[in-house]
Parts: sequence; structure tokens; C-alpha cells
Amino acid sequence: MSTSRTVQIAAYGGPEVMKLVELPVGEPGPGEIRIRHEACGLNFIDVYQRTGLYQNPLPLTLGMEGAGIVEAVGEGVTHLKVGDRAAYASNPPGAYSQARVMPARTVCRLPDAIDFDTGAAMMLKGLTAQYLLKKTLPAEGLQPGDHVLFHAAAGGVGLIACQWARALGLQLIGTAGSDAKCQLALEHGATHVINYAKEDFVARVKDITGGKGVKVVYDSVGKDTWEGSLNCLRPFGLMASFGNASGPVPPFAPGILGVKGSLYVTRGTLFTHIATRESTQAMADDLFAVVGSGQVKIRIDQRYALADVAQAHRDLEARKTTGCSVLMP
Repeated sequence: MSTSRTVQIAAYGGPEVMKLVELPVGEPGPGEIRIRHEACGLNFIDVYQRTGLYQNPLPLTLGMEGAGIVEAVGEGVTHLKVGDRAAYASNPPGAYSQARVMPARTVCRLPDAIDFDTGAAMMLKGLTAQYLLKKTLPAEGLQPGDHVLFHAAAGGVGLIACQWARALGLQLIGTAGSDAKCQLALEHGATHVINYAKEDFVARVKDITGGKGVKVVYDSVGKDTWEGSLNCLRPFGLMASFGNASGPVPPFAPGILGVKGSLYVTRGTLFTHIATRESTQAMADDLFAVVGSGQVKIRIDQRYALADVAQAHRDLEARKTTGCSVLMP
């Protein structure tokens, strides 16, 4: 039995609760694989799990995304073999490690043209952008030329969504908290950008859309943008909440949706969409194709050693990061 340097928490809390420990890594059981990581992804969901906003049994190894080499394959696994290059976004957590045993269902073969760092950086964020832009759609659908509002447009998911929206012919209005981040979103395909630290994003959205509002808002910020986001929607528009970077959305009266134009609200998670091997592979194939074509480029702006994971979390929570970040095991 081999061992793996692994980031684990024994209690919920700040970045300091993460400890680098040596853990045994056994053989995969039925439906499982063992993967040795070349790179691990860093995501805001990791912060939610570290703080206990999203609770898991303790002690907990963090991390939902990684890429590496398949070392062993359990009974019943037919889509992967020993030696395959592979990448995944997956529950349960455990990616902050040199190696792990995990369910094979959401692990996909990584095309040779995509390097490990990119694979680790793009799976959770890229598959999230895929289910938002392709599956989380307003009642009237989305057509080329339609306006959509995307908060945190300079983040990992945001920069992928900017490029993918451009490829789909959508006019993406991106928000960010600084002029530099707004410029980054523009360079990656946003049609319009709003610095919400300086501007009233609701007024700007109404101005951009000629007073109509947008068909859909994609919002990972949560509490701070919730009410404004609802006010940006046109009648029958969709409020798609998929994160809580500023804190969870407080309770609200459903009647407000009627007053604001018979609005729809959904709270999606990637893990509902990748619940089966078939759906995971179909979404991954879509992502691999759009990255392979060059229409979407995965920008990795931060790389951290696994031992520096506390600093990585501090940077993420302080909004100091742009694009994607990876941990190097």
C-alpha cells in the first residue's frame, strides 16, 4: 500500500485548519480507480467545504477537481485503463492529494492535446459553464444576439463563460470588482463589462438592453447581488444562482417573483448534471471540443505548491485571483 501527501481538515474554520498529512492509498474497489495527480484544481466550493457552509464528514480531504495518470482500475470499470491520462470534477472531495482512490464514474480520459494543468483547471469550472450556458436556460430559450448577465466574469468559471458565450453568439454582460478584471473579461469575449465597485450594475444593464433587461442572470456571488440581479431580468427571465461567494442568499417571499415579471429562479449544482457516466462524458466531450477548437482558452493565472494551500485559499477569498488556479502536488 502506497502513501500520499494529502491536505486534510479535522475541524471547520479558516485556512489554518488545513494540514498536510501522509495518508495510505489502497487498491480501488468495484467501480473505482486510483489516480496519481499531476495537478489539482482550486475552486470556491473548496472554501465552502472548509468553513462548513457545505458540510461533509470529518476528517475531510478537500478538492473536487484534478488531472493525472490512472494507476489502477477496479472491477467493472471499462472506460479507463492503467496508464490513461485522465481528468475529473467529482464528489466526494479528495483532490488535494498526490494520489487517491475514487469513483470512476465522473473521471474522463483527457485528450492528448490538453495538458495536465489545463485539465485540472478546467473540469469543474468548464463543466459548470457548460451546464449554465447549454442547460440552464430561460423559458423562451437563448438565441444568438440575446443579452445575458454573468457576475464574477473574471473568475475561473467567468472567463470560460465569456468565451463560450461569444462562440454561441450571445451578448454577455460581465461584472467584476475592478477595472483590471473588467478588462480581462472584455479580452475573453464579454460584450459589455460593469465594474460594480464603481457603477450601479442594474442601471447599466437597463441602459445596455434599452430598458428591457436580460433573459437570464448567472450569479455565483449570492447575497450581495441577489436583489439587483432580479431587477436586471426581463419578464419571464431566469435567475440562475450557482454560488455564494458573498454569503448565502437570505430567505425571500416567492411573491416578489410575480411582482418583478413572473420570474423563474433555479439553484443548480454541477453534481446533479454529472450524476451518470453518460451525462458526464457528453458534457466533457462538449468541453473538450470547444477547448480543442481554440474557441475557449483556459487561463491559469496562479500555481501553488500543495504545501502552500492556505495561501491559495487566502488569495481566493480576498478576490486576488483571476482565471483559474492549480495546486501542484
